[in-house]
Amino acid sequence: MSATRYTYLGPAGTFTEAALRTLPEAGTRELVPLASVPAVLDAVRAGEAAGAFVPVENSVEGAVTATSDELATGKPLMIYREVLLPIAFALLVRPGTELTDIKTVTSHPVAQPQVRRWLAANLPDARWESAASNADGARLVQEGRHDGAFAGAFAAPIYGLDVLVDDIHDAENATTRFVLVGRPGRVSSPTGADKTSMVVWLPDDHPGALLELLQEFAVRGVNLMRIESRPTGEGLGNYCFLIDCEGHLSERRVSEALMGLKRICPQVRFLGSYPRADHSTPTPQRPGTRDEDFSTASDWLSRCLDGRGEL
Repeated sequence: MSATRYTYLGPAGTFTEAALRTLPEAGTRELVPLASVPAVLDAVRAGEAAGAFVPVENSVEGAVTATSDELATGKPLMIYREVLLPIAFALLVRPGTELTDIKTVTSHPVAQPQVRRWLAANLPDARWESAASNADGARLVQEGRHDGAFAGAFAAPIYGLDVLVDDIHDAENATTRFVLVGRPGRVSSPTGADKTSMVVWLPDDHPGALLELLQEFAVRGVNLMRIESRPTGEGLGNYCFLIDCEGHLSERRVSEALMGLKRICPQVRFLGSYPRADHSTPTPQRPGTRDEDFSTASDWLSRCLDGRGEL
């Protein structure tokens, strides 16, 4: 395995690359762009890279399903870091292009909902064609296959394009979340503001099945930050759930919630415990859910077993 190589969703000039370069270690790594999320992650699975950097969700469009499905299937991987990047698009064109010249536009499919209203107001007759990434859309414009691309303004000089319109976004404060993924290894130490991710499969389809799963978190005071359902590919109605919760695996409330899930679910895939990128103060822990509360209860139970406790 190359200990100095990180792969990311390319080509050069994507928002993924911009987010990756905010990590301090990115300056000492060989950053290799690849054409798809599966290719980026498979490079790590094959030992060709130490880390893979991919988008996982967007505050406007929701989950990046290619990443969700790859994390839920195939050889297991773990999340070690996350990055939040504010997103605003620029309309990139070949030099000399005017707004009235634009008949076709392109970008990654996740970009379309973020610029839909701007398109309707400014280019209502333009035809949208999806590209493999925002930067790939810029490349297609450079090659003359489309008239305009929605990408980061920083991609313009890479592809010899001009920024015709900057700071395009239908939703204020649009943000994309990216994760640094590697092969399974030792979980990093808790920071006090952490997140734990997992994939959970329901045991069977019966009334209250999802509620039973969620109760494993609720009774231990674990706050869920995201839950996303994805089809398993085993027929209609068969789903797994990708879950992010507050806390670190080393915390008793989190570890016992995962043990509870493991007891009732046929499969649980641990995706990692890692620092939260938003640095927000975690939800206050309810009485009875702190590590010392679990320890006190465990000590009491031991005394009961020995005949020394208050029954």
